Amino acid sequence: MFLAPKRWKHFAAMALIGDGVMALVHPQRDAMAWHAGPAPWRALMKELHDRPNLTRMIGAAQIVGAVWWALQQESED
Repeated sequence: MFLAPKRWKHFAAMALIGDGVMALVHPQRDAMAWHAGPAPWRALMKELHDRPNLTRMIGAAQIVGAVWWALQQESED
């Protein structure tokens, strides 16, 4: 059975928060976890692997953005 859009949004927010936490905890491993796909994407992930503090900052922004998004969904309900 397909999930309702509200549940998909909740699931997506959880995944973004989790990935953001992983980027904070182990930024190089997180970047390499996403190191698949087209060449420009792989090059970006290599750059993030080589710049762990940037990866951490992106992870923190991802967490904040996902929490904000989840709270916005809550206020719409």
